[in-house]
Amino acid sequence: MAYLANQLKAPSSSCSNGYLCLVSYVSSCCAEVSHESDAHSIISSHLSKEEQLLSDTAVGERLPYNDYTTIDWLHDLVKDSFRRRAIQSRKGLRYSGSIAFDSCQGWIAVALIGTLTACVAFVVDVAVATVSDWKIGYCSKNIFASRESCCTKRSPLVALADPGDTCTDWKVWTQNFWTGFAIYGGFALIFGIISGSVTMTTKKSLPAAAPGHGDKFQDNGKASLSPDPPVTGKSMYMAAGSGIPEIKTILSGFVIPHFLDLRVLVVKAVGSIFAVSTGMCLGKEGPFVHISTCVAYLVGVHFPKYKENGRKLRELLSAGCSSGLSVAFGAPIGGVLFSYEEISTYFPRKVLWHAFVCSLFAAITLKALNPTGTGKLVLFETNYGTSYRAVHYVVFVILGIAGGLFGGIFCKANFLWSKTFRKYNIIKNNPVFEVFLVVFVTVLLQYPNPLTREPGDIIIKNLLVDCRGTSSESWVCEKEGSIPERMGYIGWLIHGTLVKLILTVITFGCKVPSGIIIPALDGGAFFGRLLGQFVPGISPGIFAMVGAASFLAGVSRMTISLAVIMFELTGELEYIVPDMIGIMVAKWVADALEEEGVYDLAQTVLGHPFLDPEHSMALVQAEQYLVEELIPPEQTMKEITVEVPSMGRVSRRMLSEKLSQLRRRGLIDAGLVLVQDGMLQGYIAEGELEFGLEEVGKQFEDNALVRLLGASEVQEFDLSMFVDRTPLTVCAKAPMEYAVEMFGRLGLRHLCVVEERTGRLVGVIIKKRLVVWLESLKQHH
Repeated sequence: MAYLANQLKAPSSSCSNGYLCLVSYVSSCCAEVSHESDAHSIISSHLSKEEQLLSDTAVGERLPYNDYTTIDWLHDLVKDSFRRRAIQSRKGLRYSGSIAFDSCQGWIAVALIGTLTACVAFVVDVAVATVSDWKIGYCSKNIFASRESCCTKRSPLVALADPGDTCTDWKVWTQNFWTGFAIYGGFALIFGIISGSVTMTTKKSLPAAAPGHGDKFQDNGKASLSPDPPVTGKSMYMAAGSGIPEIKTILSGFVIPHFLDLRVLVVKAVGSIFAVSTGMCLGKEGPFVHISTCVAYLVGVHFPKYKENGRKLRELLSAGCSSGLSVAFGAPIGGVLFSYEEISTYFPRKVLWHAFVCSLFAAITLKALNPTGTGKLVLFETNYGTSYRAVHYVVFVILGIAGGLFGGIFCKANFLWSKTFRKYNIIKNNPVFEVFLVVFVTVLLQYPNPLTREPGDIIIKNLLVDCRGTSSESWVCEKEGSIPERMGYIGWLIHGTLVKLILTVITFGCKVPSGIIIPALDGGAFFGRLLGQFVPGISPGIFAMVGAASFLAGVSRMTISLAVIMFELTGELEYIVPDMIGIMVAKWVADALEEEGVYDLAQTVLGHPFLDPEHSMALVQAEQYLVEELIPPEQTMKEITVEVPSMGRVSRRMLSEKLSQLRRRGLIDAGLVLVQDGMLQGYIAEGELEFGLEEVGKQFEDNALVRLLGASEVQEFDLSMFVDRTPLTVCAKAPMEYAVEMFGRLGLRHLCVVEERTGRLVGVIIKKRLVVWLESLKQHH
C-alpha cells in the first residue's frame, strides 16, 4: 500500500522530515538509493533548477502550467527571486558576464521583438497594398507593385474613378463597369476563401474553461450539485479575429495553448493579407498586436529569465504587444499606452520602459524599411491650415454622441449577431462559407461607391484630406468643389456611412484574421466628413478626424491611448483637444448603453475566462455579497478534501480516486486541500498530484525501495515538494470585495475560505469558479 503524508509536527510521524510522503510495499532496502535517484531524475526532467530549489520552502515546487489553467503569480515571484539570488551569489570574474547578461536580457529581448515585428509588418503592408490592387488591375512594369507605387504622381482614387491613360504603367482589367464589378468581386471572393481556409488550419481543442455540469451555479449564483456529465471543452481557431481578447486573457494569467506559436504567426500574417485585400470591413491593425505578441513569445522562450517563469514571460508579452500598434499606425507612444490601457492587467514601471524601448525599435525599423514609400512614420499626414473656434465645440460633442451611440449599438448588435446567426449549423460548421457570404454582400454594397472600394486605410486617408492644401486634385476635393455634383457626393457619404456601420457589425467575428480598429475609424470618418459639409469656414477633414476617433472610442472604450494615436496618425497636434472632446463624450455615451467594450464582449462570446478587477468590483459592490457565496457544496468539499491523520499518511488508492474526481470536474487548475482536525495544512494542485501518482509513483511501484521508515517491508516516496503549505485564506464572512481584490491584484490560483472565529477550513475558491460566478451575476444584472 502507498501513502501520502503531510508535513506535520507530530512526533509519531514515521516520515523523518515530517513532509507529505507516499508509502508503498517493497521487497528490500538495498535498492532504496537507486530508486530515489530514479525519482529525482524524473522530477528534474520536469522542473527547472529554480523550481527544485523551492522544494525546501513552504511555497513548494510547481510543474509547468497546464493548458488553459492559471499561472501562480506569487509563486513565480518567489521563483524569480531564487533565480536572481542564485546568479548574484556567484563570485569571480568568470561570473560577471552572466550577471551582466541577466540584467540585460529584458532590454535585448524587447529590442529584438520590436525589430522583428517591424519586419513582419513591412511584408504584410507591402503584400496587402499589392494584392488588394489586383482587384482593379496590375502594374505592367512590375506585377508585384501596388497601384500607388506604380502611379506615384497620381492619387489612387483619381486613378480608380477615371482610369484613363495618364498612368501608362498601371493597367486596369477593363473600363466597363459591370465587367470590372465581376472581376473585382471574383478576386475578393477568392481572397476570402484563401484567408478563411488558411485560418481553418489553426483549429485547436481546448480544455474546459468553466466548472463541469456536476459543479455549476443555480440562478441565484450559488454553487449546486447535479449528476450531469462534465464539460468536455471547446474548439477555437487560433488565427481568427484580432487576437486581442485572447491576449488579454493570457496577460491576465491564463494559459491558452499554441496561441502564440510560430505556425499561428505565419497563418495570421498570410490570412491578414488576403482578408484585408477582400475589401471587407476589417483591418490588419488588430492582428498586428497578435503578431507582435507571438514574436515576443518566440523571442522570450530563448531567454532563461522568461522561458521558465510565467509571470516574467507575461511582462515581456505586455511590452511586446505595444510594438503591434506602433507598426500598425506609426504610433510608438500610442502603442505603449494601448498596451497599458487596453490589454495589460499587470503593468509595473519596468514593463512600461520595456514597452517604450520595444515600440521605439519597431518604429525605427519600420521607418528604415519604408513600406509606404513616403519615408515617414505618419500615415495620414495632414495640414489643415485652419483652426477651430468655440462654436465648433458643439459639432465635436455631436460627433462624440454619434460615436458613443454607434459604439453601444455595435456592441449589442454584434453580440446578438454572434449569438443568433452564427448559431445556425450551416454557418457554425462551415466558417469559410460565412466568409464567402460576407465578402459577397460587401462587394455588392461597396463597389458602386468610389469611396468604399478601397482598403480601409486608404479610405481614411481620402476622407481626412484637406481640399485647401496640396491635395486638391483628389476625387473627394473635386466633388466638394463642384456645385452640380455636390448632392451626389453627399449621397455617397451617406451611403458609405451606413454601409460601413452595417457591414462592420456582421463582419467582426468572422473566422479570418481581422480587427475592429480600421472599420470603426472608417465609419467615423465618413460621418464626420458628412457633417463637415454643413459647417462653413473650416475643413471637413477636421470633423472626419474627430469622428473617426469618436467612433473608435465608442467601440473599444480607448481614451488616452486613442488620443495619442490620433495625434501620431495625422501629425496634427493642434487638434488634440477636439479629439479628446469626441473621445470623452463617446465613451460616456457608449458606457451608458453598454458597460463593456467590444474586446470584453468578445471574450464573453468566445468563452475565455477573464477577471477584470474594475468591472468585477462594480458588480459585487452593488450587493452586499460575502465570500461564503462561493463556498462549494458539501459533496464537492468532500471530494476535494484530504483528511490527514496524525501519523501523516493516507492511502494511495484514496488519492487516485480523488484525482479521478478532479478530472471529472473538468477544471485543470483545481486541486486538493489537506486538513487535519478541520485545520488547513496545505494545498496540492491537480497537475502536481497527477505527476506524483502517475510518473514518480509508477517508478517506485515498479522498482525497489526509495526510503526505509523503520520497517524493511515498507518504502515511501515524497510529494511534499509539490505542496503549497502557505495557501492564502479569507474569512467566509468577509465581503466579496476581498476575494475579487485578492484574485485580481495578487494573481492567485486558489483561495481557501475559513470559518469565522474557529479558523476551520470550510471551502476553496479557484479563479475560474470566481469568474463563472461573476459571469452569472452579470447576466442577472
